[in-house]
Amino acid sequence: MVENAKYWLERILSLDIQQPIRIMNVCGGHERTLNTAGLRSILPNNIEIIPGPGCPVCVCPEEKIYFSLQLAKVPNTIIASFGDMLRVPANNSKTEYKTLEQARSYGSEIYAVASPMEAIEHALKNKNKTLIFFIAGFETTMAPIAAMIDQGLPENMKLLLAGRKTWPIVYQLLDSSAHQLDAMIAPGHVATIMGTKEWQFVCDEFHLPCAIAGFTEISLLQAIYSVCQQKLANHVHLDNCYADTVTATGNAYAQELFDQHFDISDANWRGIGKVNQSGFQLKQEHDAINAELVYSSLSDISGKYSGKMPAGCDCTKVVLGQKTPTQCKLYGSTCSPGNPIGPCMVSDEGACSIWWSAGKRRQESAA
Repeated sequence: MVENAKYWLERILSLDIQQPIRIMNVCGGHERTLNTAGLRSILPNNIEIIPGPGCPVCVCPEEKIYFSLQLAKVPNTIIASFGDMLRVPANNSKTEYKTLEQARSYGSEIYAVASPMEAIEHALKNKNKTLIFFIAGFETTMAPIAAMIDQGLPENMKLLLAGRKTWPIVYQLLDSSAHQLDAMIAPGHVATIMGTKEWQFVCDEFHLPCAIAGFTEISLLQAIYSVCQQKLANHVHLDNCYADTVTATGNAYAQELFDQHFDISDANWRGIGKVNQSGFQLKQEHDAINAELVYSSLSDISGKYSGKMPAGCDCTKVVLGQKTPTQCKLYGSTCSPGNPIGPCMVSDEGACSIWWSAGKRRQESAA
């Protein structure tokens, strides 16, 4: 029998699920597939798929965004960043611009890039200026950044890092008594880099079913079936439903580059606070390309920004799986893709933006 999407859906529907099963996915790519394919609408009502902390743009510390806005004012300076970051707002006063996109409209030289190579091209074309590459991302983004550093940067290029590791925020979430989750779907791209081994703790320490999924409907439905079947059988294990790409140990070369160029430290996540051993930091040998050190007088003033979400915004609760996007009072009223209040409505990987793109406009009562 061909194991297509229909096959896995039929297997899910055949399960005798008497009690609700709450499954968190930890990837913006998974959330996109769930919505574009309409998977939630065809699953049994007592299977709830909850979007979790799968968007690095959504949790990029506000002080980094504020710092980038100050850097944009420095003469002969160019800011380059992945496109989503240009529209993420900081909680600035009404007299200041709030996003890099607004800074560009006021004359700052700012580029949206799709890859590290594109940032390097801008630096090489503007050798009389300093280009600062502002990077927010998880392991899959930080791997090519590490490779870029290893190959050597143009002399006029600096880095502003807001890279984050994925598993520590999941550990912190599961370690909290507030969570009410029954299973976890782990991110396939992160596992491609780091291996399945990083997610074994979900089963071993928290006794929750866990499956690593890819980004097709088939892989996601297979993972949903796996964790539901584990829950019903009371037999918890880590299942690799992305085995054509993910191995137990991951990409050894990428991990070696991480070790060569980054230290891992406690790091701030917007709206959440410090998460232990979750931040990629440039090693001391790279101080000359570390924008926070090179422009330390500007980075000092960013400390006044606490990293909170805007007033009334529930992005933190959405990221932590405590609310759905439509349960935020701002969703669809004052907050929309054309006027994003919080970061989850900005990024392609943000749950609010994904739900809006999928046509979910109805505002549910917010608790």
